[in-house]
Amino acid sequence: MTEHTAPAAVGEDYLLLGQYAERAYLEYAMSVVKGRALPDVSDGQKPVQRRILYAMRDMGLTAGAKPVKSARVVGEILGKYHPHGDSSAYEAMVRMAQDFTLRYPLIDGIGNFGSRDGDGAAAMRYTEARLTPIAELLLSEIHQGTVDFVPNYDGAFEEPLHLPARLPMVLLNGASGIAVGMATEIPSHNLTEVTQAAIALLKKPALDTADLMAYIPAPDFAGGGQIITPAADLQHLYETGKGSVRVRARYEIEKLARGQWRVVVTELPPNTSTQKILAEIEEQTNPKPKAGKKQLNQDQLNTKKLMLDLIDKVRDESDGEQPVRIVFEPKSSRIEPEAFMNTLMAQTSLEGNVPVNLVMMGSDNRPAQKNLKTILQEWLDFRVVTVTRRLQFRLSQVEKRLHILEGRLKVFLHIDEVIRVIRESDEPKPELMKAFGLSDIQAEDILEIRLRQLARLEGFKLEKELNELQEEQGRLNILLGDEGEKKKLIIKEMQADMKQFGDERRTLVEEAGRATLTQTTADEPVTLILSAKGWIRSRSGHNLDLSQTSFKEGDRLQQTLEGRTVWPVIVLDTQGRTYTLDAAEIPGGRGDGVPVSSLIELHNGAEVAAILTGLPEQHYLLSNSGGYGFITRLGDMVSRIKAGKVVMSLDKGENVLPPVAVYTSSLINPDCKVVALTDQDRALAFMLGELKVMAKGRGLQLISLHEGEKLAHVLTTTAPAVALESVGKRGAVHKENISIAEIDGKRGRKGKALNLSGRLKGLFDE
Repeated sequence: MTEHTAPAAVGEDYLLLGQYAERAYLEYAMSVVKGRALPDVSDGQKPVQRRILYAMRDMGLTAGAKPVKSARVVGEILGKYHPHGDSSAYEAMVRMAQDFTLRYPLIDGIGNFGSRDGDGAAAMRYTEARLTPIAELLLSEIHQGTVDFVPNYDGAFEEPLHLPARLPMVLLNGASGIAVGMATEIPSHNLTEVTQAAIALLKKPALDTADLMAYIPAPDFAGGGQIITPAADLQHLYETGKGSVRVRARYEIEKLARGQWRVVVTELPPNTSTQKILAEIEEQTNPKPKAGKKQLNQDQLNTKKLMLDLIDKVRDESDGEQPVRIVFEPKSSRIEPEAFMNTLMAQTSLEGNVPVNLVMMGSDNRPAQKNLKTILQEWLDFRVVTVTRRLQFRLSQVEKRLHILEGRLKVFLHIDEVIRVIRESDEPKPELMKAFGLSDIQAEDILEIRLRQLARLEGFKLEKELNELQEEQGRLNILLGDEGEKKKLIIKEMQADMKQFGDERRTLVEEAGRATLTQTTADEPVTLILSAKGWIRSRSGHNLDLSQTSFKEGDRLQQTLEGRTVWPVIVLDTQGRTYTLDAAEIPGGRGDGVPVSSLIELHNGAEVAAILTGLPEQHYLLSNSGGYGFITRLGDMVSRIKAGKVVMSLDKGENVLPPVAVYTSSLINPDCKVVALTDQDRALAFMLGELKVMAKGRGLQLISLHEGEKLAHVLTTTAPAVALESVGKRGAVHKENISIAEIDGKRGRKGKALNLSGRLKGLFDE
């Protein structure tokens, strides 16, 4: 390896590669965060959206103007402010024009701007666009000194750093975006509710989030729907800025002739479309085998039967007047409508979660997750500064105009003398300034004035305008000097905007239970058969005669287990991991079954130790060859992933012993004992109550082991003795009874050495 010598002096010309990479990545990350992905709390816009609105305003495309081709708008945006791909700019434009995406669209799109079913917009050469009236909430004060302007990407033009939003647009339309290391999901809200909350907070800054929720109970989605999330969860969401909202479709039950009925869905949750619902129903009623499979599994067959028994017809009757109208006709009028809809909501996207993550650029120009009060307070601070700058800008204009008018008034009173000075002087400007005490600006204005403005009527107009401006100057000085008056002005303007643009809430807020499908499989008895080489199969019924059951050559029976088709089947491997199977997925019939490894993802070197089934409350004693164990619930062993989860921690060389079922009554029964037997014929019995009930872990020491010794058998019993089987040198099987009293002790002790007639074969409850 070659040695590299560092420079003699490391100055600013040198930078370690790691430092350079870190700096470059952070710069890239912040560029994405600030320049693309996150909205700003001030105006609720991302940079591309802000540039689109400003460019369209600059082009004169206000609400009353004639719309122009979208391609022309995109060209203006790319050429002046946003040097990126035209598709990104047009896609942002399209989203801002979709009334099913934004609660309050900012662009009035003419032509095909996509549909709620996922259809894309027409090419930008076909569509036209202009601003909507509500866009004035963002743009009306843009040229009144309210916000800072910065040079565009090449310095040829200037663009606003923020838009002077008159209402908290970040909450009204929400936002969605993925940055580097963070993401945002801000739902839309009702304009009237948000405005009322902002006014209340401006009046009483001490209000907390719970108080503000009296005005803003929940999001208000463009497509309506019903929010069923409990109020406590909504409050936690708004207090932390993170959570989710459960939304379901709204529907009507239409009564038909002869007792028949049908369901008509008229509103859908966000990010759900009519086509998505129909596709889900088609997939469930006409399923296809999963990848790598030749036939449908039992779960698919059960779901297919459930849906076909439930639905007779489904059709989409949506049109221009009714954007959403899905009609469901039941198989039988005897089905309860509520049960019918509960099943549909549980099986399709008619009900689902909407994630909420209130991440945005704050007033300190830093990305952060904010709660409801912080968002409103930061916007109010921005609004106060914006209005202050607007008033100062207007006051400056008024004072400049007053200065001009005062000069004109002086001249009007001495018009003959002014005319004489101008006619006789080679340099009239300094002469006028000296003769009448005019400023440079006033003298320049006098020289530029038209003769018609010297008429007597103009003198009256001059005095009238002067008086009006002096009154306005007084009002502006009062507003700038009195914070209370300024707040009143802000509230008055917000109330006017609320009156002009406010509307009724679309999304119903009514708590309800989550739609769940209690059972898709018939509850029937089943017997599971596991072979020594890990093949599993099922047979219908209990108490079966399995004496004629055949196995593959070299294989044999390891375990049989009676259960029910609706119970989960837990596979425990020798490395302490558990996996969950659906009893309905385990093949039946007269074949050899399938390898368990084809249904789960066993870790390298692991083998199946046992299979378990039962209700979640069923308890089991888990133990390992290292002499440790604990009690756990079956429900705690359930795993949702195919690769399973670790339930029992093992040291190197240890393996899991077969689990022992423990009845709940045994946990408090002082007569129930745990019997532990080692491979060196030492036994210990102790009270079951000395063990802990745990969800996972290594557990407590059951018996103290010598070096090289292993725990071989464990069982629980309430009997006074247990039975042992041993095999002699000549293969003879010996049975002996061991009294519990002889081996009784405390957990973790060494126990008692047994004098067996041969090699230990098994331990059994007498």
